[in-house]
Amino acid sequence: MLERILKLTEVEEDSLFLWGSRQTGKSTLLKALFPKARLYDLLKTDVRMAFQLHPSRLREECEMLDEGELVIIDEVQKVPALLDEVHWLIENRGLRFILSGSSARKLRRSGANLLGGRALRRTLFPLVSAEIPDFDLKRALNNGMLPRHYLVADPSKRIQAYIGDYLQQEIVEEAIVRQLDAFTRFLQVAALSNTEIVNYTNIAQDCGVSAKTVKEYFAILEETMLGFYLPAFTHVVKRRLIQSPKFYYFDVAIANHLLHRTPLQPGNDIYGHALEHLVVQELRAYLSYYYGEDKTLSYWRTLDNKYEVDAIIGDAEIAIEVKSSDNVTSHDTKGLRAFGEEHPNAKLILLSMEDRPRKLNDIEMWPVEQFLHRLWTRRVV
Repeated sequence: MLERILKLTEVEEDSLFLWGSRQTGKSTLLKALFPKARLYDLLKTDVRMAFQLHPSRLREECEMLDEGELVIIDEVQKVPALLDEVHWLIENRGLRFILSGSSARKLRRSGANLLGGRALRRTLFPLVSAEIPDFDLKRALNNGMLPRHYLVADPSKRIQAYIGDYLQQEIVEEAIVRQLDAFTRFLQVAALSNTEIVNYTNIAQDCGVSAKTVKEYFAILEETMLGFYLPAFTHVVKRRLIQSPKFYYFDVAIANHLLHRTPLQPGNDIYGHALEHLVVQELRAYLSYYYGEDKTLSYWRTLDNKYEVDAIIGDAEIAIEVKSSDNVTSHDTKGLRAFGEEHPNAKLILLSMEDRPRKLNDIEMWPVEQFLHRLWTRRVV
């Protein structure tokens, strides 16, 4: 079994919501970390139906537990009414809860009790390089980082089933959208915008729906954790900056599948987009696991599109540019140099497919895999 970095030590004192996309390994992690905890798995039909009919049964059963005991409710969004009972048990019986699920959307839409700050929020991401012995960058770029996908030689059928299950369970069952065909088309068009600045009007024209509908579709992807926005860094010094966010699917393999772009081979723009995606995916997980909301991740691009940096950590603390070249030139550093002119205290890092690290003026240049090792051994931030 792969050992995950997220340990959920906060549950010693607090209750938690644990969110994560489907198949990131939430259930496996919870069983490994807390084998003696009381567990309710709402994916089991009999358990779910019993609580749907009588939510108070949770309180009745948990009244028999000792103060301070831990209770896990997996896929809590399946029965939102349970959160009122959880609230009461936290307040009156001093129990601790881990409430896991793949989306808070259904809870919010149902007006469910989100415990008013009584439960912390943690997120489990797909696998990261530090969790995989003998990490293989080529496999990660082609297979993605969901455990079931990374660990097999050819995950294409599993990825196809994953996207199909998502459409059926999250979209059809919850009746989130009225036109499933239009949403399916949107998923493919959105993949063309993966790692790019979102242009709602252009995407709407390609999908045959309104720009307002496209915004709603992107919100669905974000709220069901199938995608995320990378905000623009907006601290203007001299150059005017773009303010719009970029969009990424939560795992590089989703975009690969929708765009039919596997197997990926070094040396073209498609490979470069996938490499950038994977690095942003790792940075996002790292900052969440170790810093929570204390450090932000963004990108920087000037309004005239002359200069861009793929990832900015914090308030201009670190700027990271990703290149898929195995022979980086000074031209590849122009975005970092421009950012450094405006933020002279920033650490400037360029990642590439070169074999060895080197330094070009003030810019540290690292092979991608070496950088990821340094990141997860706490030597970058």
